[in-house]
Order: sequence, then structure tokens, then C-alpha cells
Amino acid sequence: MSSDLTQYELTEEELRELIPQLQQLTDKYKRAERVQKALFDISELASSVSHLNRLYSAIHEIIADFMNADNFFVAFYEQDNNLVDFAYFVDEFDEQAVKQLPAEDMMDGMTGFILRTGQHLFYKREEEERFAKEHGIKLVGSQPFELLGVPLKRGSQVIGAMVVQTYDEGIHYSQEDLEVLLFVSQHIVTTVDRVKNRELTERTIRDRTRQLRKINDDLQEEILERQKVEALQQALFEISELAANLDGDMSVFYTSLHDILARLISAPNCYISTLSEDKQHLEFPYFSDKENESIESRPIGLGLTEFVLRTGQAELINPPRVLELAEAGEIDVSVAQTMLNSANSWLGSPLIVDGEISGIIAVQTYGKHAKYTARDLELLRFVSHHIAVTMERKRSTEAIQRYNSELEARVKERTAELDQANTFLKQQIEERKEIELKLIHDAHHDSLTDLPNRAMFTSRLELAIASKQRYSDNLFAVLFIDLDRFKVINDTLGHHAGDEFLIEVARRIALCIRGHDLLARLGGDEFVVLLDNFDEVSDVEEVASRIINSISEPFLLEGKEMYSGASIGIAHLEPYYRSADEVLRDADAAMYQAKTLGRGRFVMFDKSMRDRLIEELELENEFRRALREEEFDYFLQPVIDLRDDSALYHELYVRWSHPAYGKIAREQFRQVAEQSGLTLDLDLFQLRKACELLKHWRDSGEAPGRIAVNVSINHLLQASMVNKMVALVENYEVSPHELVFEFDENDLNRRSQYILPAIKKLKRAGITLVLDNFGSGLASLSYLFAYPFDFIKIDHRFVKSLPRSQRNLKLIQSVMLISEHLKFKVIAEGVDSTAQLSALTEIECNYAQGKILKQPKVLDMKQLAS
Repeated sequence: MSSDLTQYELTEEELRELIPQLQQLTDKYKRAERVQKALFDISELASSVSHLNRLYSAIHEIIADFMNADNFFVAFYEQDNNLVDFAYFVDEFDEQAVKQLPAEDMMDGMTGFILRTGQHLFYKREEEERFAKEHGIKLVGSQPFELLGVPLKRGSQVIGAMVVQTYDEGIHYSQEDLEVLLFVSQHIVTTVDRVKNRELTERTIRDRTRQLRKINDDLQEEILERQKVEALQQALFEISELAANLDGDMSVFYTSLHDILARLISAPNCYISTLSEDKQHLEFPYFSDKENESIESRPIGLGLTEFVLRTGQAELINPPRVLELAEAGEIDVSVAQTMLNSANSWLGSPLIVDGEISGIIAVQTYGKHAKYTARDLELLRFVSHHIAVTMERKRSTEAIQRYNSELEARVKERTAELDQANTFLKQQIEERKEIELKLIHDAHHDSLTDLPNRAMFTSRLELAIASKQRYSDNLFAVLFIDLDRFKVINDTLGHHAGDEFLIEVARRIALCIRGHDLLARLGGDEFVVLLDNFDEVSDVEEVASRIINSISEPFLLEGKEMYSGASIGIAHLEPYYRSADEVLRDADAAMYQAKTLGRGRFVMFDKSMRDRLIEELELENEFRRALREEEFDYFLQPVIDLRDDSALYHELYVRWSHPAYGKIAREQFRQVAEQSGLTLDLDLFQLRKACELLKHWRDSGEAPGRIAVNVSINHLLQASMVNKMVALVENYEVSPHELVFEFDENDLNRRSQYILPAIKKLKRAGITLVLDNFGSGLASLSYLFAYPFDFIKIDHRFVKSLPRSQRNLKLIQSVMLISEHLKFKVIAEGVDSTAQLSALTEIECNYAQGKILKQPKVLDMKQLAS
């Protein structure tokens, strides 16, 4: 037995030879086991994975379990589009960004070889040249160290490729790895197809579910629509019954009607409005609103209710519609703004009784979510018909009740009159007592501000003057306050706003003075303050500054912010004052000086101001005497036609040289005439002299010409003044065509709205009209279109800057261009240099006036008269 065992025992050396074989068998069985597991996992994937993206990453993990697959991708060939789609791509050196590539760009490469031939590839970099030549593949750029690629087939059709590759020279793929990859690829296509089919099935189910849900929603909507129709029919029946069985108070009918409407449409707010008997007011027999508890009768205006009354049509008005109506002027802008702020939706339908529109019914909502439709409008139109029928019946019943009520009211009224007469007698006794007290108060106070008036202030000021004369150390001062822009506020906002302004000014000034100081209103916008017993002169200046700063703050009048200012004249009481009028006179003079210096300041009175006022008064008296005795210098300056150097017309003007004051400047000359109220007399004087000169030319046989005179717009404010000038020309037997009237543009700016008829009358009479100093005012272009001027004189300040200012040159050109369309001619005034003349000639300005053309000629009118 032992001998037999010994016979079958292997030697140690033989055992060592068997170990590698056993190791190979073990590795083979382990690989087979991993392959089986991989196939099982792939099979599981087909049933567990619902999306292809998850499938490819799972396959990558399975393959990496039995070979190195750090770099792995799956590509499919789409023959219809001739594209290669990289469904999955992982590479340690290349981040694949392009999912699809044209097939022709890849067919020469290794992936293209697999897709083109359906054969597998086993690439090694050490055999690169032989490999490329043998397979007909172009190798471009850096290649992997080793690569395994197998086709993915559906039957005999190649649909894609699966590739693993390594860049590590220490990793090698074997023939067994290739066989495993080939084996696995056969099962992967089946798994991909199963997952794709599952995705398609799930997508079909989702689409079908959406279709069924939409069909269900449509059915639900149809059911709701049928329910609405039934509710509408029931409501219309109730409204008809309500109108037919009306008995009693109309408010019950309106309330019930509102409840029925609220079941059909959104009607949280409803009202019924009717016209009053005089057709001038709106009354509201029924009103229910969430934001307003009640509404009073109001005059007819430009509201939504009035719009329906005017058109006689039912209206649906939302914010866009209300904007259109506001722009068209159909409704007031404030109504539109209120509706936009609350995002209203509004329905209104007229109530027609006896063929006339007597009112409307309206419903409305607040907020952006509840909006009315055309169907809601039709419903309201039907309801309005039944309300109108009910109102017609109610009106007949009320006529009888009104007659009975009037009889009862007359009896009550007669009884009330007797009681009132007795009460009135008692009231008269009490009122007489109150009137006596009020008369005493009113005699010494301003009726608007309740401040002391001139009489009371004068009385207190007389006492202060007496105190100053007895006790010279006592310090008193009078502040004379004049307000800026008071006339503008009155004219713009009305007298009510002007009164509010004066009351507020009085309040502010009172806060700036001490309790024992006296504030009074003299009248208009003039206030005075008597400062009593102050310590330093600086105290007066401080009070004046406080008043100026307080008045400069904005005023809120009629909902608008307005600004004003104050000019203050200060007169300190001195022992030489004898009356209150003297103090007020000097304070007024100082105030006038403050206004002259620019307003918004205070000025202390000194004796030089009185001397200057006396000088101005003397100058005014001298001017009156000079005008009466015709002590003026006369000048004649032509307007030249630059084309032939002829005179278009001659401008006649006068200057005044006083023996004591010397030559009076043109501006001061006109100012003295205005202050003395002799502007009209001066203009008529110049016009007479122009007529005398024209008559002299005609009698002496000289060549006829035209003479221009400057005319104030004061002549144009009254028709009688225009007639007086025309009559004066006729008396001198001078043709109006020989006269030219020049009007200053600055004067037109002040009263332009009153003078157009007068200018047209002068034009019809045949007098040539010239707009002088064009461009110096604020609205020059408006005159070119509105007034029939024959010539426009460009202001000398524009001509003076030529040719240096191209801007002013272009302005003159623009006026000349306008003149071609409006049929007037342009005259350049104040041409004093050859450079200016050259610039005007270049732009073809044909008419000019200035010293360079011809110096003014001095006339001796007394010699002409003799």
C-alpha cells in the first residue's frame, strides 16, 4: 500500500512547475466570475436605470471593475444627420465640450475606423507606424499609450463604438481585456435599447396624462359656464319680479337690486345717480361703497357719471380707457388720477325715463385683480332698463305725495315764521350791542388780518414821537415793509389766495418782533412795525433780517408752493420829527431805495435819500415845463437801403438838455416821462412834429419821404387813444402812408394781450409798423407770427457783436429767413463800424441804421414853423 502512494506522489520540483498553471487557472476563473458579474450588473441596469446618462456612468463603473478604464467614452453614429454623438465621455487630460461632431471629420481616425468597418481596434503606441499603415488610419496629435475600441452593433448594423484608453506607460491591455470588452459590448446595445424604449414609454404616458388633464379642465369650465347661465337667468327673473312688485321705499328696491347684482358680478360698490330738477346737480338716491360711507349732491362736472349722461351709452371704463378720456377732455384729469391710483374698474349705464336720460346706475371695484368684461356691461344695461321703468312709476306716485306734503309744509312754515319773528327781535337787540363793540374795533383794526390799521398806528407813533422829544434817550424805529410778487399771486391764484398770503405774512412778522412792539397793516401789501425801547441799533437790523428771512420761506397757497420776499425801509425816530406822516414818509423812501437796490434787503434812511427824492420831483416839474414850452433838441436819422444807399424812412426823436442837470440820458428821459404820467403827451408831441415836418417838405417842394416816431403801447390800451392819433394825422392833412410807428418790444412783453386789435387798426389806416429792439424781450418770436409788423429792427446789442459773434449773425439770418414767409423786412440797428456793415452785407441784410451810414441830423423845428 505504501508503495502505491509513493508511486503517485509528486516531487517538490514537479509541484513548483504546477503552481503557475494553477495560478493562471485561478486568475481565469476570477476574471470569468467578474465578467459574469458584469453581465449580471448590465442586465440589472436595463431594469433599474430610467435615464441614459445614468446608464453610461454605470457601465463605466462596471468595465473599470475588471480593467483600467480611467479614460472611457461611448459614441453613436447618426446616419440620418451624418453626425457622431458622444453620449458619454470621460478623459483625464481632455474635457470634452463638444457633444456632436460631423462624421466626415472623424472617419479617418480610430473611432471612425470602428464605425466605418465594424471591427475592433487594439492600439499600442510602440506599433504606431505599423498600426496606421495596416488599418489605413491617420494619427494626428498626441495619442494614448494603449487603446481598446469595440463596435456597438444592433444585429449586423454598426451603431456606435465603445473605447477605453490609457496614457500611463505602466498600464497594458491584454487580448483577454479585448475579448471581455467585445463580450460586454454585445449586451450593452440591448440594455441601451431597453432604457430608450422605457424613456419613450414614460414620455408617451406623461403626454397622454396632460391631454387627459386638459380635457378634464375644459369639461369643468363648461360646467361652470352652464352654472353661470342658470344663475343669470334666475337673477334676471328676480329683477323683473322686483320691478313689477315695487311697493314702498325705493331704498329697499335699490338694496335688493344691489344684492342680486352682487351674485352675478363683482359689485362691492354700487350707486345710482339721478339729475336734479334744474339739470345742474347730481343726486344719489342709493350709494354703497367700501371706501366712502356717503356722498353729497354735487354740481355737474367732468366725472365718469357725467360722461355716461352726455353720451347716453353704457360704458366700461378701466385705467387705459380713463387715460384716453382724460386726453380727449371728456373727464377731469383729477378723476382720472384718482382712478389710476386705486386701479378702479367701473361700469355705468344710463337710466332713460320718458325718453330722457334721468340718471345712471354704476358699479366699481378697487384693485388690479377684479376687472369687468363686456358681458358684465350687457348685464348692467339690462338692469338699468328695469330701474328706469320703476323710477317712472315711482315719479307718478311721488307727485301726489308731494302735493299733500306741500300743504302740510305751508302750515308748518307759517307757524315757524311767527316764532322766527319773535326770535329775530331778541337777536336784533343783542346784535346792536355787538355791532357797537365791533365798530369800535374795526375803526382801529384791519378787517383782513385783524392787525392795527393806519389810524391806530399813527396814533401810537404820535405818542412815540412825543416820548422821543421829552426823553431823547428812548430809542424808537419804524420798519416799512413792502412784499414782492403780491400782485402776481393775486392775478394767478385769485384774491382768496392773496388774502391767505397776507394773513400768513402778518403771522410770520408777528413772530419776529417782541410782545410790546406794534405791527400794523397800512393797506395792500404794506406793513409797518414800531419798535419800542430797544437797546442797540443792531437790534433793529436783527429784527429786519428775521422778517426778511421769514418772508422768503415758501408759502403753501391753494395747494401750490409760492415764494415772496420783503423790502424794508427803516427810519429811526429823531427829535426833529414833528408828525407820524414825516416818519412814515422817510421809512417809505428807504423802502423804495431797498427795492431799487434789488429787493430782499433793508435800508436805513438818511437825509441824502430825501434830497434825491426832492431832486427827482424837481426834475419831473422841469420836464413838464420843457414839454409845455417845447424846449427839446430834435434829431432825424435815416434807415438806409444798402442796395442803392437811399433812405427807407427817417426816424424823428427828441432829446432834452437841462441848463442845470445837463444832457438827460435817453433811459432817464423816458423814465421821467413815465413817472410824471406824460408818456402819452410826449408821443403826441413827437407825432405833431413829424406831421409838421412832412407838411413842410410838401409845401417847400422837397422830395416826399416817410418819418418814424417812437410810440408807447399806452396809446394802444384804449380805442379812444388810437382814434385820437389817427384824427391828429388827418387834421394835418398828412397821408398815413408817410408815417412809421416804432413799438419797443420790451413794452409789448408787459401788455401784449391787449394791443393786437389796436395795432391792426393802425395797419388798416395805412401806417407803417415797426417792431423796435427785437431780441431784447422774452418772447420775441411770438410777435413775428401774431402782429402785422412791416419791419423788424434787430436790437443793437446783436449788431454790436458782429462780425465777432457768429451765433448772433446766424440769429439775424434766421429772422431774415422767417421774414420771407411772414412778409416783413429786417432792419439792423446800431451799425457803427465798417466791419459790422460788411458782415450784414454778406448775409444780404438790405436795411440798416447807424452812425457809419449817416449821422443824425439836428433839426431847428422853430425855424421850420416860421
